[in-house]
Amino acid sequence: MSNLLSNGCCQDKDRSLSGKRAIRHCFYHHLRNEGFRLAAKPLVFADRLIPADVAEYLREHCELDIWQEKDTVPRDELFRRLANAEGYLTAGRRIDGTLLEAAPQLKVVSTISVGYNHFDIEAMKRSGVIGTHTPEVLDETVADLVFALMLGSARRVAELDRYVRDGRWQRGDGENLFGIDVHHATLGIIGMGRIGEAVARRAALGFGMKVQYYNRSRKPEAENSYGAVWLGLDELLASSDFVVLLTPLTDQTKGLMGKREFELMKTSAIFINASRGATVDEAALIEALQNGSIRAAGLDVFQQEPLPAGHPLTELPNALLLPHIGSATAKTRDDMAMMAARNLVTALQGETPPQLVPEFRKG
Repeated sequence: MSNLLSNGCCQDKDRSLSGKRAIRHCFYHHLRNEGFRLAAKPLVFADRLIPADVAEYLREHCELDIWQEKDTVPRDELFRRLANAEGYLTAGRRIDGTLLEAAPQLKVVSTISVGYNHFDIEAMKRSGVIGTHTPEVLDETVADLVFALMLGSARRVAELDRYVRDGRWQRGDGENLFGIDVHHATLGIIGMGRIGEAVARRAALGFGMKVQYYNRSRKPEAENSYGAVWLGLDELLASSDFVVLLTPLTDQTKGLMGKREFELMKTSAIFINASRGATVDEAALIEALQNGSIRAAGLDVFQQEPLPAGHPLTELPNALLLPHIGSATAKTRDDMAMMAARNLVTALQGETPPQLVPEFRKG
């Protein structure tokens, strides 16, 4: 390579360069003169702001285009940005046939979420596009929120906060402020996955709760470690003081909790949903809260998100409502974004990403 310098390459233009830097610069100059081109980095579009360290990592491997606005990128603008993109970093944007047609170079969609119901799997397969997600990293954080919903609903935290702020607190207040205990109560978990087991551990070891669960298959580790009891759904609903729904959204779990299921629950029981809004018949839940079929509900997910103003749930004092924040801590969201970025880069390098969506796995 040093012969390039001795033969006069770049002698006039690059006298200020020396050593390895001069050789490297001259070598690239020679390649360009001979008609060679260095391989271009793949273009990646991120449809939201991402942590600085995640952006830096992506820029090391990709040409990165980031949507800088807080508002959701308009569909037409999204299609324009994806026209030449090979990778797409998102969190909930619907990936359908129309979008895929507008992105002919696309190879991988990496979602910053565990759920991937926004993926049209068959359309992606037809287009040769794979999808990745971010499981496991948020399990403990979501389990914390489940307990926040349980404790907040049991002790009426939001309701009584408003009570104080409105100036209604009186010295003679008594039973009208009572809640119910969480410790030593019976917890029923519907869907004993990783988050369910994290909830069970907190319940059994931290609050001395009796844990029972409904799941397609038994979980020996949870049974041995936390004394969890495997029950049928009806029996679990009828005997639990708290019912926590943690199932993924599938054809089988859509509308899993309906009028019949709420009527099976104790009138003193509290229902918690930290899975997906569509797993619950919302009208049936509202009716159960209104007529006293159940005591209260703590909800982080809804059929329509954001929940519209004036929605019937917002009028119920026994409904604790959160804006889908199960994984919303700074560290967990940063970790999720980095996992999604690593998945994306791995896929663009032609390797199998570790968090590939199961439907895209071979064999």
